[in-house]
Amino acid sequence: MIKKLDKLILKTFLGPFAVTFFISLFVLMLQILWKYVDDLVGKGLDFITIMKFVALASAELLTLAMPIAILISSIMTFGNLGERFELVAIKSSGISLLRFMRPLIWVALLLCGITFLFANYVIPYSNSKFKSLYYDIVYKKPALDLKEGTFFTHINGYAIKVGKKDPDGKTIHNVIIYEQDNPLQDNTILAEKGVMTTSDDKQFLEFTLQNGVRYQETGNYYDTATEFTQMSFKEYKKLIDLSSLKMMNTSDSAFKKDQKSFSVHELNYTKDSLLKENDSLSRKVYAQSLAQIHYNNIPDSIWKKVALIPSTKEKDFLGLIPDSAKAGLYQGAYSIAENMRSTYQFTTGNIKDRKEQIRDIDLEWHRRFSLSAACLVLFFIGAPLGSIIRKGGLGMPLLVAIIFFLLFYLLNVFGEKFVKENVWPPYFGMWFAVITLSPVGAFLTYKAMHDSQLFNKEFYTRMFRKVQLAYISLINKK
Repeated sequence: MIKKLDKLILKTFLGPFAVTFFISLFVLMLQILWKYVDDLVGKGLDFITIMKFVALASAELLTLAMPIAILISSIMTFGNLGERFELVAIKSSGISLLRFMRPLIWVALLLCGITFLFANYVIPYSNSKFKSLYYDIVYKKPALDLKEGTFFTHINGYAIKVGKKDPDGKTIHNVIIYEQDNPLQDNTILAEKGVMTTSDDKQFLEFTLQNGVRYQETGNYYDTATEFTQMSFKEYKKLIDLSSLKMMNTSDSAFKKDQKSFSVHELNYTKDSLLKENDSLSRKVYAQSLAQIHYNNIPDSIWKKVALIPSTKEKDFLGLIPDSAKAGLYQGAYSIAENMRSTYQFTTGNIKDRKEQIRDIDLEWHRRFSLSAACLVLFFIGAPLGSIIRKGGLGMPLLVAIIFFLLFYLLNVFGEKFVKENVWPPYFGMWFAVITLSPVGAFLTYKAMHDSQLFNKEFYTRMFRKVQLAYISLINKK
């Protein structure tokens, strides 16, 4: 019977989990599209590139989609079982709620492990690929689209304007082409009519112009005098290189230095390297400071002789220096102080930068583990809530799940913000949401095991009536 119950709970859970996971991921993907839509529109990107961009951008969202899917599906699973009184039958047979939850606990632990492996290996790879692709898209020129009466200036060295375009999209009228090879050479082509096509390999834009004039100005940097030439033509062909409109293929290795592109092992290695660099800088500046302070190397015998000088004004250090040497002494002391100040400022800035990098590395390191642990914490919130609410479907369970997930998300955002502002240490800020919600999960599990009426409207109605009757009886006694 126990095996049948395990199969029942697994079968009841896996269906809603798959549906809610893909719905959550899809909703988060729409958020990505909304965020980057301005960078994608008007670039002439093909469907495959757009899908690749969305897939790489959405990889990091799995660490958010997994917890919310576990939360919603666990509430729905136990809510459906409670609504059909199956939980009551199981508990009446002597099987505890924790024993009934055991197969799903193992599933939640498995999903925690999958989330961590995905965050540690897949997301760093996708982040580096995404950043290189995003860089190429951002710096890609808009697609070739000549509009009537508007200059198209996205081809390097050219400004093109057409007065009118025929419906065939090729025939153009009142054409103006400005070309500039260098600041001293401005070439202009005016034509009444022409045909615009692209070469077979899409590398060049071909203009076959008719009835026009070409104005050309030639010169060089060594002679300000220029030569102006005017040439009329009945037909003229002009080729324009379109390579500047194409998207670059930047290597993802250019973005490998970002902490989000590191695995846990790489984060640990980078942190150790930074700590060693900071220690080396501290020792180096200490040695340089000792080298600058000359009196640090004076032997003890000299100080003993100074101590034997009678207690007069001459015992003062400056009193031991001849007046002719004091100017040089002041200048030397000032130079030493200035050199030490520069050294300390430079070294302090480097050490501070490395400490910030170490903080970011610690933040990313703890994020990998905290988001994985959140899957288990939200399961222990969702499963007891479902057994207490005893409502299935997507009504009440979805509403309660959204409230708790928003609470988890806000706590996580606040914790990360305080870490970045150096208010909290990374180990506390990134685990703040998990630490806060763990007692809530333990409390709800305890209540569910003892058949709590925490969300029963009739329970609160009866309690209110008892309080009301007690208040009335107290008034009557007075």
